[in-house]
Amino acid sequence: MTIVLATQNPGKIAEIRDLLPAHWNITTAHEQGVTEDIPETGDTLEANAEQKARYIYEHTGLPALADDTGLEIDALNGAPGVYSARYAGANKNNENNIDKVLQEMGNTSNRAARFRTVMALIDHRGIHFFKGVAEGSIARERLMGSHGFGYDPIFIPEGHTRSFAQMSASEKSNISHRGKAVRAFGRHIEGTAKQ
Repeated sequence: MTIVLATQNPGKIAEIRDLLPAHWNITTAHEQGVTEDIPETGDTLEANAEQKARYIYEHTGLPALADDTGLEIDALNGAPGVYSARYAGANKNNENNIDKVLQEMGNTSNRAARFRTVMALIDHRGIHFFKGVAEGSIARERLMGSHGFGYDPIFIPEGHTRSFAQMSASEKSNISHRGKAVRAFGRHIEGTAKQ
């Protein structure tokens, strides 16, 4: 079975591929000839994930898996949430997004936050959703570390003292929001294969 990832984000592609069995044929939208920006105009993570997966399914005819992830910060009333990737502007600049979050939070003592991932699979059976949440807190500044992407340099998962950016890919995937959602997706595929 071939599954097309409905994302152009190399970080997401790498994380998802690393979490799935090596013998699965995981391809990307770009590899299937879809090079344009995939529409993402929903106002919820579920709506965006479904929109992206449906776009790829309709353009390729192959099962499509889309991910939408939001960073929800309590002190910012759940922002940036569904707008996480373009929080500081439409160009989706990670550094600018981090700067904006740190500036808006200032010295507030409530640093509680969570990453929430929703994945949507669309295939001939219809649509299926898989979810994952990682609770944690926002650091007061960027922490050293060259791993991960997005807000990883400022997100410290619950029970840890290091940010996602300071963890290896395998350490992060064991506890991350995306890791939980991908594992739920993997269990679904294995279950349907046995039917």
